[in-house]
Amino acid sequence: MSKTLADALADLEEETVRQMVEDRLKAEEDPFKLIEELRGGMEIVGERYRKGDYFLSELIMSSEIFKDAMSLIEPLVRAAAPRVALGRMVMGTAQGDIHDMGKNITATLLRTAGFEVFDLGVDVAPQAFVDKIKETGATILGMSALITPSFGSMKEAVDILVKEGLRDKVKVIIGGGVTTPTARDYVGADAQTLDAMEGLELCREFVGAARK
Repeated sequence: MSKTLADALADLEEETVRQMVEDRLKAEEDPFKLIEELRGGMEIVGERYRKGDYFLSELIMSSEIFKDAMSLIEPLVRAAAPRVALGRMVMGTAQGDIHDMGKNITATLLRTAGFEVFDLGVDVAPQAFVDKIKETGATILGMSALITPSFGSMKEAVDILVKEGLRDKVKVIIGGGVTTPTARDYVGADAQTLDAMEGLELCREFVGAARK
């Protein structure tokens, strides 16, 4: 049985991943199907890391392989994306947390789907999220976390949106391995997901509802 794209990425086979992506793009396969398979590979990497089978070096290498594969896919997706951005989104990893792999994957998916994404990086202060929303006019705020102490800073960002009269104009979505529906309710977000593709669909729903 031939190896899947997800397995090749999970096994850190850089050249194999690149060749598979190139071949399948030449065969005019759906780029989003490839992205979903690559995301699946990253999930396997994450699971191996949690089990202690992989370490930081493997996480970094898998991220680089993912980025290389996406560099081949993005131009095709961007060419088919709407000339006018679907929507504007501010996102980042909440203050107190420096994990960014899931956030980066999600940002890539959003951009290739036609969103204008303002990625503030990691360890982002609550006020910085709000300031960027005011600067850009973004209508979606995405916050990521892989450690529970960051929930407090997420909640603070939402509280500032309320205080400054922006909450009803901005949809808030949180994600990351430790987030749950309970965390969503605590933070005061509109949605929570552990899946980058689901996050993309939720953001599409947000902008679709706003246009009705």
